[in-house]
Amino acid sequence: MNGTPDHRVDLRFEDNRLLPLLYGQHDEHLARVERQLGVSLISRGNQLTVSGPAEAAEAAQSALKALYERLRNGLDVGPGEVDAAIRMATVPEDAEARGQALASMVRPEVQVRTRRRGAITPRSPMQATYLQALAESEMVFGLGPAGTGKTYLAVAQAVAMMISGQVDRIVLSRPAVEAGERLGFLPGDLKEKVDPYLRPLYDALHDMLPAEQVKKRIESGEIEIAPLAFMRGRTLGNAFVILDEAQNTTPMQMKMFLTRLGEGGRMVITGDITQIDLPSGTKSGLREALEILRGVDGVRFVTFSHADVVRHPLVSRIIQAYDRAEAAARTRGNGEGRS
Repeated sequence: MNGTPDHRVDLRFEDNRLLPLLYGQHDEHLARVERQLGVSLISRGNQLTVSGPAEAAEAAQSALKALYERLRNGLDVGPGEVDAAIRMATVPEDAEARGQALASMVRPEVQVRTRRRGAITPRSPMQATYLQALAESEMVFGLGPAGTGKTYLAVAQAVAMMISGQVDRIVLSRPAVEAGERLGFLPGDLKEKVDPYLRPLYDALHDMLPAEQVKKRIESGEIEIAPLAFMRGRTLGNAFVILDEAQNTTPMQMKMFLTRLGEGGRMVITGDITQIDLPSGTKSGLREALEILRGVDGVRFVTFSHADVVRHPLVSRIIQAYDRAEAAARTRGNGEGRS
């Protein structure tokens, strides 16, 4: 760390048995906190001293306390959870917002339990908001860039509700826009034609359930994965229905999909309106839905930003760089238009 530390915090943990899990193998978790927050951590017995700039030291203290509480509640702590706690502890709002974000990592009402992953907890403040919306609302729009957990958490909630008997089945769909939903020219049978477009949904399912269960439930019809075009004319009752990559729907397709919701059903629509792959001049059904459905009772909108990206930290920086480049291009374009 550069410069002389101007703040010091002493932490004392009651249960020594949890410290190896908190600190990580070879203190890798502590090293992660030091590297990301620019602080120094020194452990002596069950005491941990945090030194560094005041704001960073307070953030490290808050993050470490939250991680310790996770362990006390029987939840795992790994590199992802350490990154999440740091992200929560550096929320740029007030102390109350930071406290609420960190508390969401251990609160049972914002956890999703699946058979393979166990308890899935939020890794950003907006993920906590999203998980609550998924638990409470019949229709949720998850909006924002890749890597924010929009689809992953929706699939987790769907699996949890199916296992608990709250819904009878899961229906996962995507617009096969790369093939214009005209799949006949592709080689192979129907499954071979559509599987490449639906692979991210299969991947999320396999992270929640053992492979044999995924296969068995697909064969029984409890889990269905299909292109958006296959949703027409259906009523999906007692089902958890997810439409992924919804920015690539047309307005007609989006209206068709939204009106498939049946009695006892849940529906989640995820997408990123900055990544539309539709032909030039075609309006996105997701963009139109955002305009039309704002304020409709029972519909929730949760919007993520680059700050909520929970993949490799570089992904967030890449998204920010592209956002800056696109903003600069728009500024140049406006300037040329006025000349």
